Amino acid sequence: MKKLNEIIECSFDIDILGIADDSRLIDNGFLFVATKGYNVDHFDYIDDAIANGAVAIISARFIETTVPVVIVDDVNSLFPILCQKFYDVIPDDFRLIGITGTDGKTTTASVVRQMMIGSIDVAYIGTNGVDVFDKHYDTNNTTPCISELYKCLSKIKDNNCFTVVMEVSSEALLHNRISGLKFDVIAFTNITEDHLNVHGNIENYRNSKFLLVNYLKDNGKIFVNGDDINCQMLTDKRVSNYGVNSGNSFTFFDVKSIDGFSYFNIRDNSTSRIYQIMSPLLGEYNIYNVTLAFLICLSFNISPSLLIERIKNLNVVSGRRELLNFGQKFDIILDYAHTLNGIVNVLKSVSDYKRVITVTGAAGGREKEKRSKIGKAVLEMSDLVIFTMDDPRNESVDDIIDDMISISDKKNFERVIDREKAIFRAFSLANDGDVVLVLGKGRDNYMAIGNKKIPYCDYDVIKKYFD
Repeated sequence: MKKLNEIIECSFDIDILGIADDSRLIDNGFLFVATKGYNVDHFDYIDDAIANGAVAIISARFIETTVPVVIVDDVNSLFPILCQKFYDVIPDDFRLIGITGTDGKTTTASVVRQMMIGSIDVAYIGTNGVDVFDKHYDTNNTTPCISELYKCLSKIKDNNCFTVVMEVSSEALLHNRISGLKFDVIAFTNITEDHLNVHGNIENYRNSKFLLVNYLKDNGKIFVNGDDINCQMLTDKRVSNYGVNSGNSFTFFDVKSIDGFSYFNIRDNSTSRIYQIMSPLLGEYNIYNVTLAFLICLSFNISPSLLIERIKNLNVVSGRRELLNFGQKFDIILDYAHTLNGIVNVLKSVSDYKRVITVTGAAGGREKEKRSKIGKAVLEMSDLVIFTMDDPRNESVDDIIDDMISISDKKNFERVIDREKAIFRAFSLANDGDVVLVLGKGRDNYMAIGNKKIPYCDYDVIKKYFD
């Protein structure tokens, strides 16, 4: 709790219990900051904020209302400063690692944290929430809104931890959710077509990702997937790139998969030093993720030999190519993959199975353009596809599936609208030597139907089948 006149110069000696610029997040005793958003002017929601319990307003314009109003010149620039003061967070006290990209953010950030522990106390903020030491907190977005983000940093600071690896989404960059932060290291996993319903085209999407450079400290480091055509367009003297291409700063090669492990070498092309890696994370895409995590950790002066040993003992990231064992005769892989690139990468990684059965769908109210491409790829790379719901929102699941099958002449699919029944159907058809891929939701704990989020989790459904 803070007094209003403690966080902004004014005459109001009012207790403030929270701070937000979204009226839906306002509770009793909160301060409402009427910022102007990318698509919405929060000034228009002042009455809603007061109805929800706001006891004071900060705005760039005057409004006649029942609670004190403080008028400022630039409310958007002031908002992160207010959050810093309310939560007692000084951004310069933190060492921040920001990871962006279409696919691989969660895996890479989680692997960085696993590899640093034992050398550096590090917290995580991202799709899977907030983790600091053995404590976990849930969040609403991959990159929380400004007020929630500073609240997260406050919790991390309260645990006496000051290094944070966090996922940074394109929408967070577009909406300035990381205002006030400066990063020691930023990294780009890849940039492929996604979120075009928000950004309009790949150029805008790519440029939103590149905004992360503006939040880098002057002496900060940038790691970029040098094999990715869009990432290659980022030109900055601080860039180190990685990948299979020989022109990269770091090159991985001699990739093998043996007995459930990936083996590969990473060469530092500036010194010719070679690091021999053994990782339990399978698939070429995870070679990229582990390589990037290794390079980030090296930049914090952690011993390479320690990192190499820790990679051998990495835990699979929850909901990311998660191999599930309930004693069944076939393999089950649960994965969050929902982009074309992500789905294709997972399918490539299971090509040695006798038969591949894939359960998947596409989100409603999102890019219709990518549905047919995903459907075509899944049909071509699977022996059987069971199309089902995946956060349909206000669209018909049948219409979504029709979009997914629209450009393929293959008939190796079934449609089972109910996702639980679809998963059960896949399991009933699977035999020894097969793999069932359950794609799209990972460990999400809801299904978006209509305007509601209904409790649902793929993992719980899978476990239920074998109980």
